[in-house]
Amino acid sequence: MEPPQDETEQALQSLIENYHEFNGTHVDVLEAQPTPLEFMRYVARNKPLIIRRGARHWSAVQKWSAEYLVKIMGNTPVNVALTPNGLADAVAVDAWNKEVFAEPLEQDEPFSDVLTYITARGRGEITGPVKYCQTQNDNLRGEYSQLFSDVPHSIAFAQAALDKEPDAVNFWLGDAASITSLHKDNYENIYAQIRGRKHFVLLPPVVMPCTEERSLPLARYEKVARDGNYATAHDLMPVVQQPVQHVPVPTWDPIRSHKPPNEFGKYVQPIHVDLEEGDMMYLPAMWYDMDFSGQFWSTNNFIRDLTLSRSRKPISGPDVKP
Repeated sequence: MEPPQDETEQALQSLIENYHEFNGTHVDVLEAQPTPLEFMRYVARNKPLIIRRGARHWSAVQKWSAEYLVKIMGNTPVNVALTPNGLADAVAVDAWNKEVFAEPLEQDEPFSDVLTYITARGRGEITGPVKYCQTQNDNLRGEYSQLFSDVPHSIAFAQAALDKEPDAVNFWLGDAASITSLHKDNYENIYAQIRGRKHFVLLPPVVMPCTEERSLPLARYEKVARDGNYATAHDLMPVVQQPVQHVPVPTWDPIRSHKPPNEFGKYVQPIHVDLEEGDMMYLPAMWYDMDFSGQFWSTNNFIRDLTLSRSRKPISGPDVKP
């Protein structure tokens, strides 16, 4: 027999309140890389960790500039995500004013052209859709392999603690308009900020009831301009994919709305974190995060972003939904 709804809500409320009472709303900061044992303690407690200047000795931090990246990558074709507003993989409204979960339009472009566009748009010199290099398919060992020698092939303290090489190492590049909407994944992530600044909004897994998760039809941005060009940001429109597939999506935006509009909203306490050049952050599996790019960055999945992102230790079993 299921407990009454009010008892369930009371139990969830107590769980969220007790978590915040015992764990606070801060992220521990270290000034040096942790030992494997120190790192494993954070993994065991499922607690984020910031390591200031933890990647400062990386060749990427020393060498990566726009000129260097163009010299190394040149006109190599890379995958680019395009959206009208910088929100990739996010809730949007289609032509019929219906909410959908919209993936970006993706296309291949020469790297040098992409970087020129992102830089110029970031300076306000041009308008048009937001372009974002954001693939999560181990791209630093794939389409960006020319740059892989500039980053460690693994993170020593994490490899020793988890007894595992990174499953993916990703390079991400965007401007100040590039935003990753609220989401979670099944990987232990370590982010390394190479250039610029990145702002994160973090939420522990326990606040799942606060995220307003709903099932929305999957859509993808498509061209609507008559001549096929991208003259303005309005030339892209989300189109529901066929056959229709619904996906569970956290719909609460912790930036636009201070508290979620549900009975648990008043108990949520978002954690705000900034990464500067050379900083690293460990984000445990199943934590929610919303990411805002600085002007120029890369990532490593066991790290992410000029943010680098390295991913480790996927969690087996079904995904947990609020």
